[in-house]
Amino acid sequence: MTQTQTQTNSKKTRKRGVILTDEGLEKLQNAKTEAEYAENHGNRYTLEALSEKTGLAMDTLMKVFACELRVDKQTLRTCFKAFELDLCDQDFYHPQTDTDRIIKCFDVPELELPEGQVRLNSPCYVERLPIESDCYKAILQPGALIRLKAPRRMGKSSLLARIMNHASQNDCATVSLSFHLADTGLFQDLNKFLQWFCANISLNLKISHKVTDSWDDIVGSKINCRHYFKHHILSTLEKDTPLVLGLDDVDRLFQYPELADDFFGLLRTWHEEGKNKDIWQKLRLIVVHSAEVYIPLNVNQSPFNVGIPITLPVFTPQQVKDLAKVHKLEWSLEEAEKLIDFVGGHPYLIRLALYNIYKKRITLEKLLSINPRTSYNIYRDHLQRQLWSLKKQNCDLFAALEKVVFATEPVELDLVQSIKLQSLGLVNFQGHKVVISCRLYQEYFQQHFSEE
Repeated sequence: MTQTQTQTNSKKTRKRGVILTDEGLEKLQNAKTEAEYAENHGNRYTLEALSEKTGLAMDTLMKVFACELRVDKQTLRTCFKAFELDLCDQDFYHPQTDTDRIIKCFDVPELELPEGQVRLNSPCYVERLPIESDCYKAILQPGALIRLKAPRRMGKSSLLARIMNHASQNDCATVSLSFHLADTGLFQDLNKFLQWFCANISLNLKISHKVTDSWDDIVGSKINCRHYFKHHILSTLEKDTPLVLGLDDVDRLFQYPELADDFFGLLRTWHEEGKNKDIWQKLRLIVVHSAEVYIPLNVNQSPFNVGIPITLPVFTPQQVKDLAKVHKLEWSLEEAEKLIDFVGGHPYLIRLALYNIYKKRITLEKLLSINPRTSYNIYRDHLQRQLWSLKKQNCDLFAALEKVVFATEPVELDLVQSIKLQSLGLVNFQGHKVVISCRLYQEYFQQHFSEE
């Protein structure tokens, strides 16, 4: 045998690529979750953010976390290092060569992981008509204001992205701004916060920001902000070009009532000016929040009692059945109703279930009967995140949930506690009382409280 033939045969038999073991995936997921709480206010990293943090391409990251297709060992080592982890032998394995299976995986379009915003061209986005069509019409109206509310992970950011895309396709300038991007220190100082607000919008519009030069301490921060917005942002746009401003996670400001009162009052003023002044008619606002407004705001200075209110509902059995078909599952309405009964029709929990059933990691029957606190439960990461969110807030909220999960009838809680629990998707209102939102949460938290 020649040297060339020996090298060729060696290449054929060499182990190429590895896949995370269940242990390795759990280790990486836990480290990612801890980093999200430490660095990202408890919000999940988007694929873009993960790509920036790890230095890996988004397609590569999807392969890593899906645990279906091989990646280079150095890729796993790089991913682990980004979360201050060492890659150990038990964290990965070399799958047996199966060329046909690998080719098949590439031939079939891959459904994306149910993480964060649903991409614009995704077949996994479920329209909840007429919500989308109403928002698309409204945002093109002069001085429009849309208030978009739903608990966490109900699809607010995905809908916001589609409204912004529709506006962009209709010749509007668009800027999306999440208040989770703001450093905590900014919320202690209205002046700095408004400067940050104006500078970010300018940068997104690729306008040279002149915040420092145009700010006059004598007239006050709100007048400075209004002047800057009018003369350096709206006036800079072409005459007939509206600006659609999508403000996500605005309920983060509820923790700072004084700043919230001033900032929300400013938004309301701009909306009112849009009824009479052409320059302010160019501004269209989308305000996105998870919680009801539980801080006192002047009724005449609040943007939360004007404009078009949109509340996202849970999925219906037909919507779940249609989404199951996208995941190549021929479900009956009865099967869809079983999953809805378990997770309350919550979009993210539904998608996570369908994705894992599509990947043949679990069956519907197994999912409905599995102990929610086991390490291999597909909802483990999400449930731990909910637990940490509660612990991070205060003991009273934790105790309030304990009352709800063991109750046999609706419970009356302090209003702010009820609102905060609802914003996490843990409870639903029935009149002025609340009930646990789904069986998954009830089983998980009953076990947790019993063990505690």
